[in-house]
Amino acid sequence: MSLDDNAIAPFRRARCPMCKRDEIEAFRPFCSKRCADSDLSQWLTGGYAVPAGDDDDPVLDGEDNLSA
Repeated sequence: MSLDDNAIAPFRRARCPMCKRDEIEAFRPFCSKRCADSDLSQWLTGGYAVPAGDDDDPVLDGEDNLSA
């Protein structure tokens, strides 16, 4: 199977994850030092976190499952 020109997706410029402007190579993947610093601040202050879910795992709850 050969690739023809219609099968290749057009090139899209990468966008800054903070403000959605075009990224600049010097600050990749961001557009500026300001956006890079803003993202770093989010990491350092706990702004990016995975929410914990309710887990019914008895080992984590401290229950003993060794009943025989």
